[in-house]
Amino acid sequence: MTKREINPFDYAADIFKAMPRGILLTSEAEDCANAMTIGWGTLGIEWGVPIFAAYVRESRFTWELLERTGEFTICVPYGENYSAQVVNKAIGICGSMSGRDLDKFIKAGLHVVDADIVRPPAIREFPLTLECRVVFEQVQPVKKISSRFKKFYPTAEDDTQDPHVAFYGEILKSYIIED
Repeated sequence: MTKREINPFDYAADIFKAMPRGILLTSEAEDCANAMTIGWGTLGIEWGVPIFAAYVRESRFTWELLERTGEFTICVPYGENYSAQVVNKAIGICGSMSGRDLDKFIKAGLHVVDADIVRPPAIREFPLTLECRVVFEQVQPVKKISSRFKKFYPTAEDDTQDPHVAFYGEILKSYIIED
């Protein structure tokens, strides 16, 4: 297995095409790794560096791990060397079960690959990988979100209803895992 380094911006269309169906964010702390399905994210440049911004609710186990270590990977299905059946199963499990209760990698049949710079692993079945370190985080105040998007916070009367936190991760390394 090799990791072919890439420029993440050359693969932006692939990342954004996969995101509505789901991509995986991995986190790890104290030898507990977790994967969470995300469907929202932003790829861009801030402060002169490449950034991936991921949005995670404060109630999620992933949020706890991110708060402890400030590192994550973004793992995207890419190319022809992955199984759509495995990817769909993983997206379902990682988007509906908590890593507090089980090892989602085992449950989904995923194979972890050591990352090169950060602690959270990459995933062989989601080979397009961005290794990120959090450089900024911001709670998204629910009461300031446009009424058009209130459907994501149906019971929100104020900012107490489990807001998302935007984690801005500097992309330290990006690659495609190849067999």
